[in-house]
Amino acid sequence: MLETAASPDGLAARCTRVLFSPWSRLALLLVLLACAAAAMLLWQPQRLLAGGWPPQYSGPTAMVVFALAYGVCTTAFVPRPILNLAAGALFGSQAGLASALAGTVLGAGLAFGLGRLLGQDALRPLLRARWLTAADRQLSEHGFRSMLAIRLFPGLPFCATNYCAAISRMGWFPYLLATALGSVPNTAAYAVAGAQAATPTSPAFLISMGFIAVSGLGALIVAWCKRKSLRGK
Repeated sequence: MLETAASPDGLAARCTRVLFSPWSRLALLLVLLACAAAAMLLWQPQRLLAGGWPPQYSGPTAMVVFALAYGVCTTAFVPRPILNLAAGALFGSQAGLASALAGTVLGAGLAFGLGRLLGQDALRPLLRARWLTAADRQLSEHGFRSMLAIRLFPGLPFCATNYCAAISRMGWFPYLLATALGSVPNTAAYAVAGAQAATPTSPAFLISMGFIAVSGLGALIVAWCKRKSLRGK
């Protein structure tokens, strides 16, 4: 028995188990996220709002590249409102909405996949607090409805909610569908605001900013009510 454990094959098997253990995968996820956040701090994607899009990209190619960059940036904790405003400023209201929405779904899928592959097995056993258990049950049993409400009423950090959903037992399809549908109103509002930023007194800009303010207030009210219901469970 000791010889088997000390043999090269036994040592390799033990190393493999350690490397692919839930906690090792969680550590890898944390390292990846830390590196991605550091890269975003150095790159400063918010400069797109002031400096514009690189001139070598234009037309549909620029929209595709922006959507890909958008997805990676949201995975690395870059706030979506900044990217949505940039999409509208760079491509206009309609094209900006399309590119931002594609990037939103891509970023949500990337974060969900990373969280499920690298973090779910390690973190699920830690869901012992009553409110955490209630939140996990809500996402697991009513995934589409819960995620749709989260996307419709902004307030919670986009990236954080993606990783929380990944730890739950929510399915891929309801998660991505709810993200795509629920993200349309606020993404459109920010894209319009970005496109009309040069004319802040225009009706389109004022309506979009009003919608953002009202949806933010609605999110606070819903979060307060939900917080009380989760505590009561």
